[in-house]
Amino acid sequence: MCTSCGCQGQGTTMTNLQTGVRAEIAALPEHDSLGDGHSHGDHGHGHFHGEHHHEHDHHAHGHDHSHAHAHDHSDHDQAHEDSRHRVDLEARILAKNDAIAAKCRAWLAGREILALNLVSSPGAGKTTLLERAIADLSGELPLFVIEGDQATSNDGERIRAAGAPVVQVNTGTGCHLDAEMIARALSELKPSVGSLVFIENVGNLVCPALFDLGEHAKAVIFSTTEGEDKPLKYPHMFSAAKLVIFNKIDLLPYLDFSMERSKENILRVNPDAEVIEVSAKTGAGMQTLYDWVRAQMSAVKEQALL
Repeated sequence: MCTSCGCQGQGTTMTNLQTGVRAEIAALPEHDSLGDGHSHGDHGHGHFHGEHHHEHDHHAHGHDHSHAHAHDHSDHDQAHEDSRHRVDLEARILAKNDAIAAKCRAWLAGREILALNLVSSPGAGKTTLLERAIADLSGELPLFVIEGDQATSNDGERIRAAGAPVVQVNTGTGCHLDAEMIARALSELKPSVGSLVFIENVGNLVCPALFDLGEHAKAVIFSTTEGEDKPLKYPHMFSAAKLVIFNKIDLLPYLDFSMERSKENILRVNPDAEVIEVSAKTGAGMQTLYDWVRAQMSAVKEQALL
């Protein structure tokens, strides 16, 4: 469960679309303690019943102000305790996730594998961009994909048809991938030494910002069909990104969208972000993106020599 958004992460499955092998992925160990967190939620619900009973007693026995005052303190203390429990729980979940992510990062680095975490709103064009990248780069680089969606293997099948080995991760009620899912997917995908792994995260600009997957970098795909103020609305994701890919620039003549204003908003949130403009549909700007990927690949190989 993500304590920021409340998603339970139930029913997560992994499917190797080359072999048809399917397996369930257990939640992060700390997620089990959410049963206790849920009990706190139940307690809160029961507490409202307690308030109802208290009001009934208050009506029956007259104005007992001292009792009401004491109960108000109890409400406040319980709310504070619930809030502290929630914060502690999120810290434990993220700590466990980060520990697994560190192992993934070391595993990838030891094999000189570049892993890029692609994040965006739904419909920004992640899968279309991947299809073109696979077609353009497969003769140059060994490419592998981890495809994340809540349900269906539709996008995974598109990636497989484009020519890349792909493992589909369906998160069920979860709204993001986590490091445990990536660790399991990597063990099934078995990317070769010196390869490029694209991780297509679930379409969401909130919770994926919190979860390190062991990737080399996060890349936000930002469509020109979205609002110019999106970086300001979702600052955590844009500040976590090393690269922002402006997609669908072929639509600019038909849109009331200022690229200049959008870039200003990106740099307000993340002055170090690199920005590349592309059209996954027409191929415009894709060579610039590939040059960026090649530079990251070189950096990974150089790091392995240190």
